[in-house]
Amino acid sequence: MPAVLHVGPYRFFFYSGDRDESPHFHVEREGNTAKFWLKPVRYEKSTGFNRKEILSLERLVAEHQEKLIRS
Repeated sequence: MPAVLHVGPYRFFFYSGDRDESPHFHVEREGNTAKFWLKPVRYEKSTGFNRKEILSLERLVAEHQEKLIRS
């Protein structure tokens, strides 16, 4: 699970085995995880994050979208 980006307590990473899916990223903090599609940026699912934090994470994914796609 290569981490591509760290923002505050959040770690943005992907699974190398997910190559058959559309571009997406996983975000983790203290055992909570979320998945976001990158084209377009869209929330997929999460465990442990509340709605407010998911919205904040979605903004972070959009802000760093190009970097995440390149990686």
